[in-house]
Amino acid sequence: MALYDHLGAHPEDRDGVAGTRFAVWAPNAESVSVICDGNGWNPGSDELWGSSSGVWEGFIPGFGPGDRYKYAIRSRSGELLEKSDPFAFYAQHPPHTASVCWNLSGHRWEDAAWIDHRRDTDWLKAPVSVYEVHLGSWKRPKDGRRYFSYAELAEALCNHCEQYGFTHLELMPITEFPFDGSWGYQATGYFAPTSRFGTPDDFMAFVDVCHQRGIGVIIDWVPAHFPTDAHSLARFDGTCLYEHADPRQGYHPDWNTLIFNYGRDEVRRFLTASARFWIEKYHIDGLRVDAVASMLYLDYSRKAGEWVPNKYGGRENLEAIDFLKELNVELHRDFPGVLTIAEESTSWGGVSHPTYNGGLGFSLKWDMGWMNDTLRYFEREPLYRSYHQGELTFRSVYQFSENYMLPLSHDEVVHGKGSLLNKMPGDVWQKFANLRLLYAHQWLNPGKKLLFMGCELAQWTEWNHDAQLDWALEGQPYHDGVRRFLGDLNRLYKTHAALHATDCDPKGYVWISGDDAARSVLAFMRRTADHSRNLLCAFNFTPVPRPNYHLGVPVAGYYKEVLNSDADIYEGGNVGNQGGVYSEEIPSHGHKHSVEISLPPLGAVVFDALTGQAIPPRPAKAIEAKALPSNDSKRPR
Repeated sequence: MALYDHLGAHPEDRDGVAGTRFAVWAPNAESVSVICDGNGWNPGSDELWGSSSGVWEGFIPGFGPGDRYKYAIRSRSGELLEKSDPFAFYAQHPPHTASVCWNLSGHRWEDAAWIDHRRDTDWLKAPVSVYEVHLGSWKRPKDGRRYFSYAELAEALCNHCEQYGFTHLELMPITEFPFDGSWGYQATGYFAPTSRFGTPDDFMAFVDVCHQRGIGVIIDWVPAHFPTDAHSLARFDGTCLYEHADPRQGYHPDWNTLIFNYGRDEVRRFLTASARFWIEKYHIDGLRVDAVASMLYLDYSRKAGEWVPNKYGGRENLEAIDFLKELNVELHRDFPGVLTIAEESTSWGGVSHPTYNGGLGFSLKWDMGWMNDTLRYFEREPLYRSYHQGELTFRSVYQFSENYMLPLSHDEVVHGKGSLLNKMPGDVWQKFANLRLLYAHQWLNPGKKLLFMGCELAQWTEWNHDAQLDWALEGQPYHDGVRRFLGDLNRLYKTHAALHATDCDPKGYVWISGDDAARSVLAFMRRTADHSRNLLCAFNFTPVPRPNYHLGVPVAGYYKEVLNSDADIYEGGNVGNQGGVYSEEIPSHGHKHSVEISLPPLGAVVFDALTGQAIPPRPAKAIEAKALPSNDSKRPR
């Protein structure tokens, strides 16, 4: 029996009497009772029985799904605490904090085909293009007085993902949370989808619809810390039960939150049960684990003297490391095809390596270094980019050291950082050209993709969690150009194996030109592992067109232009290559063959290398017309 099948509130019949069985872990409590509408919220009216395991249990007849409750916990010091259920499946809409009894067996799943597909897919070799969403601010009803429901959001988001070609949704935390301003990253309900958008059944239906439409669902999951709210986990039974008692280990100064005690078996089992719960009960396809770096380092965001070294005198959090390894092993063993993704911002080695090779066992790791270097480069005026070419080329040193995801997430468009569009230098045309170039650079480089909502609309303003996206931008030419380009990028990424099958394999990447800093040009080849498909990707990071630009290529043939960020359909200047170019047996860049291409200003071009019978015949050279003898001398003057 899973932990969440035992602890919490579970409707059942006993001797023909319908009611609910309660069980809660509070080993240091003097007494525990259930308070609810049925007993007038009176502590002591419905007492639970304790045991040597520290679990208090009892049965209340007549109590059932939809009924609200809390636990009244009397500590050994005499303090009376009113706590929500750590294992509650549902909760009141914030700011109310009671737990709500719920039966999770009501939804009939119809996503068997997707689950089979998920299990049989090697996601490291498959396209993974993630659309990151904050459900409360993606789109809102016109009156602005409520949120759209899970059901309303499911159809709309699936349509949106299909329009742009995204393969997965990533939901910012939907585990119940009290404060809107935390965006869900300070959870109080590790087993309850937030009631802001509907019931647990509604959220099951949301995931089911996505799966039937062929779209995976990833959720942000936060085992790194939890809030200090009095109704939640903090000092749950009057003692530091879930958190460390020593604030040097148990208090997070950045977020005014508490840190789980990973050295306590019951806490690890609680967190592991939560991770399993979302996959088992809600068919979730992946967990993006937030703030992993803060879990790995005991001195994270702390000064000397503000942290406690491990038993070897080091700064590594050995208990947290063991927990993450155990969690990843268990999830990958029991749920093949489910992704675990680490938001880890340091150079910790082996985050996405198997545990048997000394790694942490995650499927993927966010490449925060790529994000920081790339945005820093793009924010520079093109005039100065030639001095900073290394910000784009440095990644090649480590790009296959982990299984990477390239993120442009919500963190890059909040707190005064501005929108991606407004980070770009230049006039309006150049800003949009730069933004298309940024997306091309992200999608064409090796690694899975993630883009935050609103970036596809090319918003002028940064994200505001209290308002919906700026949907009025749809229909405006420059913005529509970005939208069309992003959709075409995703379609290219999904249909050309060279762009996704070797995202995590060095066999699929060949540098062509990384040292032309003077002209701010980069070029590389993306390939399948057997080199049967090859895509040449070239970038010009200045507003100066580069005609007749020579690039060496490892494959002879016809290079068909399959994407150009400067095409007029994207509101570009339409500097291109008239469909493609033929390679010539002219050595360049260490290769025997080369091509001569036109590089558009602030643009990226992609060529599919066609070989053998796929090469179209070269057009016949035009025959020059010979000048005829002039008869002018014979004409009358």
